[in-house]
Amino acid sequence: MIVVKGAPMAKSGFLARALPWGLALWVAYVFVWYLQYKFTGADGSVWLFTVLTDWMGLNGYEKPMRIGVGSAELLAAMLVLYRRTQALGGAMATGIMTGAIFFHVASPLGIDPYEDGGRLFTEACLVWIAGLAILWFRRAEALAFLRRVPVIGRYADGLARFA
Repeated sequence: MIVVKGAPMAKSGFLARALPWGLALWVAYVFVWYLQYKFTGADGSVWLFTVLTDWMGLNGYEKPMRIGVGSAELLAAMLVLYRRTQALGGAMATGIMTGAIFFHVASPLGIDPYEDGGRLFTEACLVWIAGLAILWFRRAEALAFLRRVPVIGRYADGLARFA
């Protein structure tokens, strides 16, 4: 059992040990799968990021945004597969997918840009949930990491009350 300032966190059950790994594998799979489209400049990926960059007023910056997002997803996929950085990978996955969900909802992209029943949006939501779940299961490690971050670290113990 791991204790963070008086808040016990049970870690002994099989499900509590196995579920974060299953979620991490799902997150890494989804991120790595879509890299083939982002990094090769597939027509659908170029179109999607062109819609986003034009909507944001960044005309002509489709490629840097597409490659940048893909690079962030690759980093998150690697971090989430390594036990010591799994909480950071989960946080990155949650942050990246928060942006994806926002752009699907707020931009002209819409929920179903490829007219496939909203598969891309659904996967973004599922990865977002998986990232949050990984953070929950690895909350002791996440809080320990936050304590080491300048300025933010002083608030980590306040967050521990919610964990």
